[in-house]
Amino acid sequence: MNSTLATELPEKPPTRSLQETWGKNDRMRHVPPVEWMIEKLDRDLRRRTQKLCASAAAAPGNEVVEVELKSLCRAIDRLADTAKYSRGNNAPSEIGARIDWAITHAISSLGTLDATLFGRRYPYQTLERSKAEPIYGALLIVIDHVHRLTRVVRTVDKGLDEKLLDGLVTLQEPLREQAIA
Repeated sequence: MNSTLATELPEKPPTRSLQETWGKNDRMRHVPPVEWMIEKLDRDLRRRTQKLCASAAAAPGNEVVEVELKSLCRAIDRLADTAKYSRGNNAPSEIGARIDWAITHAISSLGTLDATLFGRRYPYQTLERSKAEPIYGALLIVIDHVHRLTRVVRTVDKGLDEKLLDGLVTLQEPLREQAIA
């Protein structure tokens, strides 16, 4: 027979904590992975902005183009600041090189993020929002500024679309010189 003294504490079964942990929360479906953001910024947007800057440099003195270039540069800087709160201090003064430098800085800032935790919802007990949503929002703003710059530069350079689509598709086997049929 089990006998307990009045002074002994009864054993409690272990209780399950209701606290959430960040690593076990589900990923937010509306935020893409950080690897996709880095690839989008490094491959697609960098190539596009280099071609846009080259076309814009062909028509110097256009004030609308200069305003759009500066706003694109500020948007890229905001993306880097949102991802990481450090700042590089040796940015070039020429706008084309400055945009390329800003993209490189934003990529390095995005690269410091933990890919396994990025995009997960913060635990509800912290009462904080995830850092992934503002970063993705900043990337969407950069993409929007690139589209605005494209519209403005298109008025200056009529062959811009051909330049932007150049190299998009590469054939592994080139077309034959002879007629097939």
